[in-house]
Amino acid sequence: MTGAGERRGLRILFLGSGAFGLPTLEAIASEHRLVGVVTQPDRPAGRGMKLTPSPIGAWAGEHVDAARVFKPENINDPGVVETLRGLGADAWVVIAYGQKLGTSLLDGVFAINLHASRLPRWRGAAPINHAIWAGDATTGNSVITLADRMDAGLVLGMSERPIDPLVTTGELHDLLAQDGPALVLRVLDEHARGALRPQTQDESLVTHARKLRKEDGVIDLSWDAPRIRRTVHALNPWPGVGVRLGGVTIKLLRVQDLTGHPDTTSMGLACGTVADRELGTVVCGGGTMLRILEVQPEGKRPLAWPDFARGFRFTEPAVIEGGAR
Repeated sequence: MTGAGERRGLRILFLGSGAFGLPTLEAIASEHRLVGVVTQPDRPAGRGMKLTPSPIGAWAGEHVDAARVFKPENINDPGVVETLRGLGADAWVVIAYGQKLGTSLLDGVFAINLHASRLPRWRGAAPINHAIWAGDATTGNSVITLADRMDAGLVLGMSERPIDPLVTTGELHDLLAQDGPALVLRVLDEHARGALRPQTQDESLVTHARKLRKEDGVIDLSWDAPRIRRTVHALNPWPGVGVRLGGVTIKLLRVQDLTGHPDTTSMGLACGTVADRELGTVVCGGGTMLRILEVQPEGKRPLAWPDFARGFRFTEPAVIEGGAR
């Protein structure tokens, strides 16, 4: 079990559930005094539906004294409120926790949240997905105070990262998670020194990142290649974009927009036609071309397109159809 409670620095209560907060939790445990970890209760998971802790809960189970790990069904229960406030934390750090914190819990508490966007752009449940989906050139993290409205608190600090055209949501999630510790530790240090300069969000610039739905993972090959690329990468790993090829369902994992490259037009071919089987180029709307880089056949492991193509029996002509789930 950790000796984090004996370290110097601020007394921190950490609240989180998803893997996004793990790097920051580890950094806090190294630099400050971790007085408690609050996470969601263990839930059934896997084929056997075995009770499984959240990623944060699993880490805490190995590194934090059991008496300092809390898994309330309702964090706003009066008994829970009394217990958590009684820990005497100097600051509460909230990252992807999963329950709304009420006013009775937060009254008089310095509580901050790490959010995976540069607010006020992409408030809401799926900011990383929506940044890729919209074709944003950059994204980042924001540390904000907690507010009644979702992600509407004062901005205490930001980081920035470019979005590579080939990056998926899963990969960008991990990159932003690794960016989190430096930003959160900086904000905590400025809080300790009384050097914070909170900034109000510009409400005229707000965009909303709604929760994803399974039906979002549908494309139309008459769309232009950039739109298809953004959709495929934004929805990887979930819900994923499925298509049909020769009667077989495959999931597109990574694609490249060839718009603007030489020799990428195939006059007379219908949208969805595989123009080059070896390269995996596909005709799309508006005279654009897409190259498929990685796929996952239904029930099988992910494959690079050349490996998939070598073992696949193509019909003539080979046409990819959207709309598969």
